[in-house]
Amino acid sequence: MLDKSAPPRTLKLNAADNVVVAVDPVDLGVTAAGVEALKRIPRGHKMAIVPIAKDQPIRKFGQIIGFATADIVPGDWVHEHNTGFHAFDRDYAFAAEAKPEFVLPVEQQATFEGFRRANGKAGTRNYVGILTSVNCSASAARFMAEEVKRSGLLADYPNVDGVIALTHGTGCGIDYNGESFEVLKRTTWGYACNPNMAAVLVVGLGCEGFQISRMKEAYGVTESDVFRTLTIQETGGTKKAVAAGIDALKVMLPIANKAVRETVPASELMLALQCGGSDGYSGITANPALGAAVDILVEHGGTAILSETPEIYGAEHLLTRRAATREVGEKLVGIIKWWEDYTARARMSMNNNPSPGNKAGGLTTILEKSLGAAAKGGTKTLSAVYHYAEPVKAKGFVYMDTPGYDPVSATGQVAGGANILAFTTGRGSAYGCKPTPSVKLATNTPMYLKQTDDMDINCGDVLDGVTLEEKGREIFDYLLRVASGEHSKSEEMGYGDAEFVPWQIGATM
Repeated sequence: MLDKSAPPRTLKLNAADNVVVAVDPVDLGVTAAGVEALKRIPRGHKMAIVPIAKDQPIRKFGQIIGFATADIVPGDWVHEHNTGFHAFDRDYAFAAEAKPEFVLPVEQQATFEGFRRANGKAGTRNYVGILTSVNCSASAARFMAEEVKRSGLLADYPNVDGVIALTHGTGCGIDYNGESFEVLKRTTWGYACNPNMAAVLVVGLGCEGFQISRMKEAYGVTESDVFRTLTIQETGGTKKAVAAGIDALKVMLPIANKAVRETVPASELMLALQCGGSDGYSGITANPALGAAVDILVEHGGTAILSETPEIYGAEHLLTRRAATREVGEKLVGIIKWWEDYTARARMSMNNNPSPGNKAGGLTTILEKSLGAAAKGGTKTLSAVYHYAEPVKAKGFVYMDTPGYDPVSATGQVAGGANILAFTTGRGSAYGCKPTPSVKLATNTPMYLKQTDDMDINCGDVLDGVTLEEKGREIFDYLLRVASGEHSKSEEMGYGDAEFVPWQIGATM
């Protein structure tokens, strides 16, 4: 129980900081961190503890999070009204902090109960998927999935987690020789190959730009009992296509049901890292705690994918110095420069990223948000950098370029091979993912208690004395249980059918 007579709690995160974070609200005139508050400081927000002259940097985590737009005095609330953003030089120090990774011997690695696939990979779930080449076939795909559910057919196949229709809003009106087509092709094939998929049916219209035949040719794919395709036009219309799809699923389901869980090492886990609805506590509790779990996973031979490039902007120099090689670090910087150009062409700023909810939760600039978001990646060497939806082949801590928008970002990670996902949130993002289970981590206790039906783990107790190492171990152990079949909160509620959102980079014609 919090002692209401005690001064409000604050955190100074680094000796170089000129602000503190209010763990508890600090009322006007109340003294906290040895300073009298000149304005009310909401919880999760920042208060100046020394004078900060106009145009001078504001520091949190020992890093620059913005620049004073007016003189700031001790006790001032530090937020949008007196903090600005502009670019500044960062020392990338490529590979300066890279170090050989310690990986436990196989016999000492943790294990989970997963589905071993023919290609040697292991899944945490056993789904049959209906993918679409174009939005025009989305309804037909949903009709198929709905009919399977309505018919009760799945009752005969207890080892199958479900039949899911993953539809999207593109597939035509794009440059068929350009980046949009390549990204959609990679994403679709990546989902078809995800180890959480036991079998896949791809449904098209027939005349669309994203021709299924081109994808099959690109990847050398042939039809089989676990990979089928059809188009509405060739089959003879929607009703006939749905009937043909059901017939194909009836062949696939008995095969998928033959898969059974077996003990596999944690090195087979590929963990997607996400944060959404971030707040002032994200970089203090849930994100670094997830980073501690990532360090454990890497030591057990597994893989973790950090993403959301607009949300590591301003913190990329902390990753480049951990890059395994200069080339890995330079690839990340090249991606950052692409995003600067991409946003400039759209007449946007990288600082547009913090949402109204992020700001209400205490985050002021993209620099501040990114420093907290990067903490999800732990402390291990950055072994590889990937473009969106590319297959992740490296072990350890890796990076994938994605937008910051969570459904788009997670879609790229799952296409890359992620078989489990951890999602931190401070404001209470409601999110789930199929075929990859999503574990939700709350950054603060009040939100966890308010949205307990959505949240799997409360990281707010880090503010009450639980160490990041202890919380990281709790997260890692829970991830193993979910990987072994225990349902996360979002799975219990049925989330995940609408969260397949491939990145649409190019123009829609």
